[in-house]
Amino acid sequence: QLTLAESGGGLVQPGGSLRLSCAASGDTLVDYAIGWFRQAPGKEREGVSCISDRGSITNYSDSVKGRFIVARDNAKSTVYLQMNMLTPDDTADYFCGADWRPRPDCSLTKGPYEIWGQGTQVTVSS
Repeated sequence: QLTLAESGGGLVQPGGSLRLSCAASGDTLVDYAIGWFRQAPGKEREGVSCISDRGSITNYSDSVKGRFIVARDNAKSTVYLQMNMLTPDDTADYFCGADWRPRPDCSLTKGPYEIWGQGTQVTVSS
């Protein structure tokens, strides 16, 4: 049974950067597309980025495109989200999810993701 654990969140000033990690255990990560989602207080969980199982396809929401970069190291069973030029609007709890269905791409919608980590908090404030 695959389990996911996010890390790397924290407090950062506007314009700063953070790198989040999503570490997998219990199963090989190579069979799963991974999505990064965030949820701000009082808001729905929204997809910000995803990466296909082999890493050949990546997608980004319009709000983070050009600022965030997703990558994966299947040998280390870890997916990363490099977040640059952060703004207060990026403040949220960030979650990674795993989609086991065989597919050539990845989704920014919550539906396909059945396994979730516990989340890591990101606060962007001066």
